[in-house]
Amino acid sequence: MPHDTSAINKQRQDLSQHQSVWLFGYGSLIYKVDFPFLERRPAYIEGWSRRFWQGSHDHRGTPERPGRVLTLIETPGERCTGMAYRVSPDVFEHLDHREKNGYLRFFTPLTFADGEQQQGLVYIATEDNAAFLGPADEAVIAKHIAESEGPSGKNSEYLLKLADGLRELGVIDPHVEKIRHHLLPLLSS
Repeated sequence: MPHDTSAINKQRQDLSQHQSVWLFGYGSLIYKVDFPFLERRPAYIEGWSRRFWQGSHDHRGTPERPGRVLTLIETPGERCTGMAYRVSPDVFEHLDHREKNGYLRFFTPLTFADGEQQQGLVYIATEDNAAFLGPADEAVIAKHIAESEGPSGKNSEYLLKLADGLRELGVIDPHVEKIRHHLLPLLSS
């Protein structure tokens, strides 16, 4: 699969028949909301874990030195909490470009805090995309993040803002926190 998946996403789902669509954010979409939305609610999806296993050639790194950003990994029994946004379909023109580096849109059931469920879209970078970096020890990931920077800023900013955004949602993600624990000393040295 190519690095730029924006054209593929346009073909995957025809959203023109919808007045609005729910979007689930589990990474930068939690804290960097650069798109209009009609409604925003905390939500979770079942069977997925967030992992810093995706390369970023266009935002938090460069083609020569990609940063590390989140994707979702199928994990039975796990719950991934994030933020859901109800958006008009035309917002996906912007989002498909923003999430073009190996991410594909998938429909998934979302569950809100009150137990209500809706179908929504989520961007996931699967193992077969050209930017997938795969698993690594959290200390190795932290060092990689500390050394990476791209057009959208330092890779460390992505992780730290995400950790803050998750805390605001009442979520302590063990993977994110382990990387943050290893990252902070690297940033102060």
